[in-house]
Amino acid sequence: MSKTVIVVGTGNAALCAAIAALEKGAEVLLLEKADDALAGGNTKYTAGAMRFAYEDKNDLLPLLRDAKDPRLSNTDFGSYTVEKFSQDLLGFNDGRPLSPEQQTLVEHSGETMKWLASHDVTFEPIYSRQSFEKNGRHVFWGGLTLSAQNEGVGLFDMELAAVKRMGGKLRYNSAVTELLCDGETVIGVKVDTEVILADAVILASGGFEASEELRVKHMGPNWKAAKVRGTPHNTGDGLRMAIMAGAAEYGLYEGCHATPMDLYMADFGGLDLPPGERKNYRKISYFLGVMLNAEGARFVDEGANFRNYTYAQYGAAILEQPGQFAWQIFDSKVFDLLYAEYRFHDAHFIEAATLEELTARMEGVDASAALETLRAYNASVDDSVAFDPTILDGKGTRGLALPKSHWAQKLDAGPFRAFPVTGGITFTYGGLKVNENGNVLSHKGDPIKGLFACGELVGGVFFAGYPGGSGLTSGAVFGRRAGHGAAATQAD
Repeated sequence: MSKTVIVVGTGNAALCAAIAALEKGAEVLLLEKADDALAGGNTKYTAGAMRFAYEDKNDLLPLLRDAKDPRLSNTDFGSYTVEKFSQDLLGFNDGRPLSPEQQTLVEHSGETMKWLASHDVTFEPIYSRQSFEKNGRHVFWGGLTLSAQNEGVGLFDMELAAVKRMGGKLRYNSAVTELLCDGETVIGVKVDTEVILADAVILASGGFEASEELRVKHMGPNWKAAKVRGTPHNTGDGLRMAIMAGAAEYGLYEGCHATPMDLYMADFGGLDLPPGERKNYRKISYFLGVMLNAEGARFVDEGANFRNYTYAQYGAAILEQPGQFAWQIFDSKVFDLLYAEYRFHDAHFIEAATLEELTARMEGVDASAALETLRAYNASVDDSVAFDPTILDGKGTRGLALPKSHWAQKLDAGPFRAFPVTGGITFTYGGLKVNENGNVLSHKGDPIKGLFACGELVGGVFFAGYPGGSGLTSGAVFGRRAGHGAAATQAD
């Protein structure tokens, strides 16, 4: 007799859990809080990029939607080994060793991508954002190479198609309000007053980033001002229900993924826009210029590393500034290198012929201090090193208390542009503890029978930040694990 599995949510992690349970013979019902337009959790708001370990191009070709793309013969993907992925995660751990969850993510990232491809979830090289042309070749940088066609929307569409092909069922407008328990065993859920029984329940309903109350409680008062990049439905429902069922909190609850965003972006990423355009409120080309706060001061090393390794932290850095905003400043030398979101029709910026005029027009900023900062920055740039955005070029500053380590070019070619930004929260890091089967653990460390979790609900995966593209991969890795574990649950 096949097992019955309920999956709460329809984002990437939820859909991967459903696929995994279905391939093990379970009957699967996905319950989605939103309507069909907003289904998919945060997945639809992403760029669809997934970070995983690979040795060389041969590991990538089987994953591609179009393995005959003529650009492939002229592309240098490099390699991104398990060791490099591990080192990158350690760089965000504030001295912590790799957690068991991080080890799982790294070690299973490559095989999970192959597993997705086996279910017709395919990918394409991220030429527009992860490569630069150098000596006539496309050179990828930062270890992130592939994304789904049509980005997060495409990933959702392909995964949902796989679920439907395999016989999975889905209900929209069906918010789960309670876990049903028989003693210490989870036996189903409530949707309003409706009781739905199952052999296993997989929570894949996201974190608490859309709850202002929980952000302030766990992360502090500055986070009240954060823009919510993704779905309005990730309000911590799964965490609340699991904790009421005896689950232990686990992971860094004060931590999150937070990205520089247009200061005037509406909350929830612009729900009036097509899903593929919602990412256009991001402003993550800061490494090509400088960022100033209200006091006219720089506050981060804009060129500390490839933006893949800094953007998820710099949103939080902006929220720590006076007024929770900043300005990103560029000169015309880099206009063509700025990502497309800087040319989005709704992008807010000012343009001026001189830095004096620009700083005078930057609302909320001490103009004289800002101009002094920019002049000091220009005087500090090391002109003896060539600018090269395909590598950590070492073109930095000299003599500044806060250096810019790479890609430091003088701001000396007008016109100049300044973009107002704030911090946009994407997802939270605090969650639940799961075992090797995706089973949620109680305060005592014992598995809660019938209860599984994946996606943002898994704590211990990220701490002080993360290398870009790891979030979707984590959802897939732990979703697959939870789906297999839930399908193996023995009915009473």
